[in-house]
Formats: sequence, structure tokens, C-alpha cells
Amino acid sequence: MTTSLPTSVYAQRRAQVAQKIGAAGIAIIPTAPEQQRNRDSDFLFRADSYFYYLTGFTEPNAWLVITGDGRSTLFCQPKDLEREIWDGFRLGPQAAPAALGVDAAYASTELDAQLPKLLENRESVWYPFAIHRGLEGRVGGWLNQVRARVRYGALCPEHQDDLCAVLDEMRLVKDAHELATMRRAADISARAHVRAMQLSARWLREGRDLREYHLDAELLHEFRMGGSQYPAYSSIVAAGPNACVLHYRADTAPVKDGELVLIDAGCELDGYASDITRTFPANGRFSGPQRALYDLVLASQDAAVAATKAGARFNDPHEATVKVLSQGMLDLGLLDRNKVGSVDDVIEKRSYFQFYMHRTGHWLGMDVHDCGSYVEPGEVGQVSERKDPLSGETIKNRPSRVLRPGMVLTIEPGIYVRPAAGVPEQFHHIGIRIEDDAVVTPGGCELITRCVPVKADEIEALMRG
Repeated sequence: MTTSLPTSVYAQRRAQVAQKIGAAGIAIIPTAPEQQRNRDSDFLFRADSYFYYLTGFTEPNAWLVITGDGRSTLFCQPKDLEREIWDGFRLGPQAAPAALGVDAAYASTELDAQLPKLLENRESVWYPFAIHRGLEGRVGGWLNQVRARVRYGALCPEHQDDLCAVLDEMRLVKDAHELATMRRAADISARAHVRAMQLSARWLREGRDLREYHLDAELLHEFRMGGSQYPAYSSIVAAGPNACVLHYRADTAPVKDGELVLIDAGCELDGYASDITRTFPANGRFSGPQRALYDLVLASQDAAVAATKAGARFNDPHEATVKVLSQGMLDLGLLDRNKVGSVDDVIEKRSYFQFYMHRTGHWLGMDVHDCGSYVEPGEVGQVSERKDPLSGETIKNRPSRVLRPGMVLTIEPGIYVRPAAGVPEQFHHIGIRIEDDAVVTPGGCELITRCVPVKADEIEALMRG
């Protein structure tokens, strides 16, 4: 598969990279390697995100080279009719320039011969650091070939720079094409969550044996029916106490009448991820304690959504969530006021961490935990220190990122109650998380995943249908 977007989109991105690395620079970007699953079988191939972002090309064994003068060269698998019978169509270097908009293309078998020539007389070489195993050594080998020609007047790049620093900033703010794809991915994922909710209630009403993997199957079915290539990550389908395990995966546990089910799942569409979490009663009806905790988490998400807007800081939604959750933990008796003090004390001492131990969001894009710094670049030097009240370690605080239109982040508060001394038994083994994908806008944010209900009454109405 090649790009689903106009080739001009990728050409503009490559031109931006060329400008960033300077006229005397050169950038080298490999795609991901193929990974063997077991004997004579590979995992399903997925292109490297940086590579795909600049090419829209999804074949393995490919490399992109961008020079500071704006030229782009692709190295790809050569045409091989015999291998294509087994593995499928190959674009080939002859067709690549017209299909992808690159200036030149070679067979990947020519990479070692051509790269030293392309590196020669450049001042700096850029490539993604610490991502591709062995890449640094390969670049070093090519540079050694250039150094062997210095007596003939060749100049070897003196600087090696991390291309991730350039591409991360580019990818952090999504363009209209990216946002359109992410909205489609979100719609597919929302439909999948709806299917899983409805199947759960229907099967339990019918008295059927329902397992986590049955709900996982509903998700996968809808992902593929909607045109998604694959899940964006391993789906979490956690019934009952399993919902208190943050990275639990769908397994064989029974889904029982009276318990909650937490599903954290999203599809990937044309290289872009979605990420939705919903928690619902397996039988379609919240119990009193379940509803009390659910409404608390939803209220904390509402506060985080209100704090998500252009000009705010990335940390603002998290702080809004923590404030609401901390107050709720005191009101519901999860935390004893006589032991932990006021809501300000709970926040300062991080007493809430017993029940809420993760952040409220992360960047979302081509990767489900997408690239991009969480620190405002112009304020990196503004450092303050604090001692963490739980671990005792010294933490360096820097101003968090200023949110700008086109950034996409998740908003995902939760609460996870494991049995412990002093914790009311009615809340034991309840795990709840609510997650939506938010596009930052000038006046607030757009939640692109709300095609699946989030309010408790609406979830119950959906599951009755």
C-alpha cells in the first residue's frame, strides 16, 4: 500500500525537513524492520511512523534520504516477480518517483554503495537516535568510507544530529489531512465500543457464557469492518477486578453479571491511532457504589476537558482531574479525612495515588503515545526542584507545554480500588477509566470520540437496546 494522501502533502513535509537541517545537511530515515514471529512467519509489518510521515510508503526494507537542497531519494525493494508471487506487489525504484513524488529512487540493495556518495561534502548528518538498532553503526560505516576519500578532497560530515528533535515538533501539531483521518479512526473505534457494550448486556440477558475474549472479538470485527488496518495497541478488556490492572489484556476471564467491564481499545487507520476507554456495567445497570465512583471519574474528566484549550498548559487537565478526584475520595470515604487532612493536603502529599496512579493524558497521533516534548521548548531552562512525598526522590519541574490548536491529546482520568485496610468494602475491586481524544481548538477542545456514550444514563439506555 502507498499513500492515501496527495503526494504534495509528503513533499511539503520533506521540504520542511530540508529547511530545518540546513543547506549542508543530510537526513537519513529508515522504515521499521520486519520482525520474525516464529519459524517461517513474520509479524504483520507496520512502517516506521517517521518514515511514513514523510513518504506515505508502507513497504518494508525502505530508506529515505533528504538533502538540504530539498532533494529526496528513496531506497526500496527492487522489482522481483518471483518474490511478488509469494509476498505481494512491490512498487520498485522505477515507479517510485512518480508514485511518491520523490526526486530519485534506487533499489535497497544499492544503499551501501550510494550513501557514502550522498554523505560526501555535507557538514551534518541527521537521523533518528536510539530508535533503530544498529543504525548508528551503519551511519558510522558510511562515514568511514567518506573519510577514506579526504585525501582526494572529500569532506566528511563533522556533526551528527538527532532528527527526532525536528520531526517530533512537526508531528505535534496535526494538519487538516491528519485530523480528518483521526476523526475517521475515532468513529470506527466508537462503533466498536458500542458493539461490545451491547453484546455484553445481550449475552448476559440470554444466560450465555461471556468471556473477555468475546468482547475483544467484537472490537476487532468492527475495526476491520470499518476499514482499519489493525488495532493501535493491544486492547484492554478487563472484567471485574481485572480492571484494577492498568495494562491488563483481554484474556479468558468470565464477564459476570453485576461487575463492571473496562475496555481500553482503539483502531489504527492509515497510520493514525485512536484511543478510547469506556467502563460499563456488564449487565447494563450500574449498582449504587459503581455509579458513585463512575460519576466521580466523569466529573473529573469534565473538569479536565474544560481545562483543555489553546494557551493552557499540558499539565492543566491533570491538575483539574486530581482536584476533583481528591475531593471525591474524601466525600466517598475512600480517604479518611482524619488521617489525610483536607483536599489540599491530599494533593500536596499525593494521597490520591493509592487510587489514581497515572497521568490524565498523553499526545496522540501516528503512535498511540505520540512523539513530542511535554516541556515548553522556550522554557526548558526554568527549573525548580521538589521532593516527591511518596518516593522521597528529588524531581525537577519544568514548565509544561503550552497547548496550541491542532495538538491532539487524550483525557483519561480513572480510579482503581483494591482491597486495603480502611477502604470501604462496597468499592473493592472496582476499576473505572474514561478516555476521550481531544483536538485542541482556539476556544477549547473538540472531543472526537463521543460517538460512544459516556454518561451513565446514556450507557444504560444503549445497553437496553
